Amino acid sequence: MFQRILVANRGEIALRILRACREMGIGSVAVCSEADRGADYLKLANESICIGPAQASGSYLLIKNIISAAEIGNVQAIHPGYGFLSENEHFAEVCRSCNIEFIGPSVEAMAKVGDKVSAKEIAKQAKVNLVPGSDGLIHSEEAALAIAAKIGYPLLIKATAGGGGKGMRVARNDISLKTGLKQAAMEAEKAFNNSGVYLEKYVENPRHVEVQILADHHGDVVHLWERDCSTQRRHQKLIEESPAPNLPQAVRDDICKAAVRLVKAANYTNAGTVEFIVDQENRFYFIEVNARIQVEHPVTEMVTGIDLIQQQIRIASKEPLPWKQRNIPCHGAAIEVRINAEDPDNDFRGSPGRITKLRVPGGHGVRWDSHVHEGYVVGPYYDSMIGKLIVHKPTRPEAVACLKRCLDEFVVEGIKTTIPLLKRILNDSAFVEGRMHTTFIEQTLLAK
Repeated sequence: MFQRILVANRGEIALRILRACREMGIGSVAVCSEADRGADYLKLANESICIGPAQASGSYLLIKNIISAAEIGNVQAIHPGYGFLSENEHFAEVCRSCNIEFIGPSVEAMAKVGDKVSAKEIAKQAKVNLVPGSDGLIHSEEAALAIAAKIGYPLLIKATAGGGGKGMRVARNDISLKTGLKQAAMEAEKAFNNSGVYLEKYVENPRHVEVQILADHHGDVVHLWERDCSTQRRHQKLIEESPAPNLPQAVRDDICKAAVRLVKAANYTNAGTVEFIVDQENRFYFIEVNARIQVEHPVTEMVTGIDLIQQQIRIASKEPLPWKQRNIPCHGAAIEVRINAEDPDNDFRGSPGRITKLRVPGGHGVRWDSHVHEGYVVGPYYDSMIGKLIVHKPTRPEAVACLKRCLDEFVVEGIKTTIPLLKRILNDSAFVEGRMHTTFIEQTLLAK
């Protein structure tokens, strides 16, 4: 087991990892930018090191500064969290070349699943269903138009690198396909330094269902059931839950088994998520692998009782998984809402500022994962999420009722948040009945 770990992230996920290290008796080093210097969560680390200015490009994304901090802190491993450098193959390679363990998959596995075209090839080998589309990257308008003629519109243009909805466009005719190819490629180049795009058949009103997996260095892979992340706005998740509502048990079993097959085919280790879309006939199709821990991992922790961050650390230290698939439970229902410093009534404009009052709800089965506190200043430099509210109850209706009560209790003053929108979603009949799809927010709540 590692004696000392560096946390190469900030905010809520940094706090989450620091807590896991403390519980495991592992020393920790936290890095911070000038903007985060003095943040309360840094006190949980044995040591904190400032690695640069507020801008992420000069701090949390600057590999040389993070490696220097790791060497100064005398650590054996680095946990990247999510975002920033968590899926950066070069960073993982540099870590290991410096004899520092990267808590995540191998460079080779990350490369395989990180590129969506390569990941689709692995899915084919593992006999996992794919959405009809191009066999590889699109290099010309003529090639794109030929595929459109073959499989028909609508089509989804997707960047081969990155995620978060960047480099994605829907094309419903030849003109929008030509325009969308250029726009998606430009956006992908700017966001990921990779302009490669490919085409898929666009599935109307799909559900977004993903499977959490853990894989050790001894050949064992298990799934920790599925999460439904269909409640989104512009491909950005707002609410996640487990288990997925109204998903037939046979489909649930098949989608989880498919995720395990794919991960085994990629020789993947550590934690990861295999993402699928599910159409209105409950047919599921592979879309991508996230080679890291995800924002929504707490819902899986709540229904399984398994600490995913601690398992990441144990796997990276070459410990075997302590259970077989039959031993992984799924108890009750868990739902997570992301609370962002945004104004939903003003096109979700960011709302930086000082939190002048904060009253967080509690009670049985309620969890609040956040680094913010009363008096905390939300800056303009990073993601707008200020915390995640998670509830766990024996049934989904009970979890929804609990979440409504919690949001009614929640008080955040000084900044705008997405809490009002979340309340509207929880009272919408489509959500209550588990009939969400990835565009129902735009089609219903935001269209009114």
